Amino acid sequence: MTDAENRARHVAIIMDGNGRWAQKRHLPRAMGHKRGVEAVRKLVRSIEPMGIYCLTLYAFSSENWKRPEEEVSDLMGMLRKFIKSDLPEFIANDVRLKIIGDYKALEPDIVEMLEDALDKTSGGSRILAVALNYGSQQEIARAASLAAQAGEITVETIAANLFTADLPPLDLLIRTSGEVRLSNFLLWQAAYAEMSFLDVLWPDFTPEHLQAAIDDFSQRDRRYGGR
Repeated sequence: MTDAENRARHVAIIMDGNGRWAQKRHLPRAMGHKRGVEAVRKLVRSIEPMGIYCLTLYAFSSENWKRPEEEVSDLMGMLRKFIKSDLPEFIANDVRLKIIGDYKALEPDIVEMLEDALDKTSGGSRILAVALNYGSQQEIARAASLAAQAGEITVETIAANLFTADLPPLDLLIRTSGEVRLSNFLLWQAAYAEMSFLDVLWPDFTPEHLQAAIDDFSQRDRRYGGR
């Protein structure tokens, strides 16, 4: 690989294991989610020295609405707190927030907070993309529909209508907790991405784990179907 191909500029993470982390410690699931938010905070602070241009996190899937109402309410409450508490840090550290997914279907106050954060961080030089109310199959269907309305369905027109159209190609996709599946996350974007499945539960995931995954990525031979 060339030096440019050797760098993971766009990394995505399926943040899995909050509930199991709490269960192992006989704690409420909400405590696992709270510790998971702390792991996110530490990670966002680490992306610049690692050379990551875009970090995409799977925060809330379109299937997560099936969870108990109390758990969904806890997650939305933590989202509100995260936006409010971390927005000044995003601005100070030149991080641009991007939301992928149908976030406008969330509660109106959350939509307002998100759009305020999107506006205030729009000049950032590094990107934190958060997947909210996101499902990749739904995203692809939406992109294909938009491409058809414009007159032509091709690989290029579908890609141009994805939520991630303005992001660099996905280099590395990581999933924590030991599960080995994509769970309807970035299915199109992961076509040629490298993947890393780690046994660590999300609340225990550290910048050191991320650096190790990036170091492993740098040793891989990406052939994109060639030899």
